[in-house]
Amino acid sequence: MRLFSKFGLLLGLFATVLMMFSSCGSRKNMVYLQSDSTQINTLYAQHVPKIQPSDILTVVVSAADPRVTMPFNPMSSMAAGNVTQATDLALRPTYTVDDNGEITLPMLGKVKVAGLTRVEAIEKIRTELSTYIKDPGVNINFNNFRVSVLGEVAHPGSFVMPTERVTILEALGMAGDLTIRGVRENVMLIREINGQKTVHRLDLTQQNTLNSPYYYLAQNDVIYVEPNKSQINNSKLGSNTNVIISIAGLLITVISVLTR
Repeated sequence: MRLFSKFGLLLGLFATVLMMFSSCGSRKNMVYLQSDSTQINTLYAQHVPKIQPSDILTVVVSAADPRVTMPFNPMSSMAAGNVTQATDLALRPTYTVDDNGEITLPMLGKVKVAGLTRVEAIEKIRTELSTYIKDPGVNINFNNFRVSVLGEVAHPGSFVMPTERVTILEALGMAGDLTIRGVRENVMLIREINGQKTVHRLDLTQQNTLNSPYYYLAQNDVIYVEPNKSQINNSKLGSNTNVIISIAGLLITVISVLTR
């Protein structure tokens, strides 16, 4: 029995050491944006998200005389009297971009905005409004700029962004960052371009990722962080735990009988 006890102790110690080494990762695989002599030329202007069908936009028209804007802000005109700022925001008119890339605005009718940046859409609507209002102001915001972060992160889920200027690092930060088991060198980004899903890979350990056209996110992007080999192996081991326990129990019984 003493031999069996020593054997079990050694086996447990070996398994513990093996798990510790299998879960360790080198600094090279863990640290973000390691310097590599690459010149950083990240320019948001080159990667501004474009308006797409199914986007929901808030469009608010302003002018020196607020009364002339009432026909163009049908919902906000209801916010008369004493209202809080939150109530006013809720009452601002929203428009869904249809399959033809158009929104239907009061007085102006259908306006094609798909394929334009938010700033370009503002200028287009301002030009059309000039027929009715002197020096009109236009403010457009995305109401559904959402990205999803899945896989080996602390808090996976979908997140609505307060602005369309958001980077992959910011999205991962909202998800609580990658776990220690997440593969940083091969993060998958799924993006829809002209109705087609495209897949791109980013190495977050390399500084040149800052120059990637996918460093800045677009609406409805999906980020997936895959688990490292250690985590996959541990999952496989965990799925066979009951079998291992059964076999271990049988061996203990056999050894106990033979050593009596």
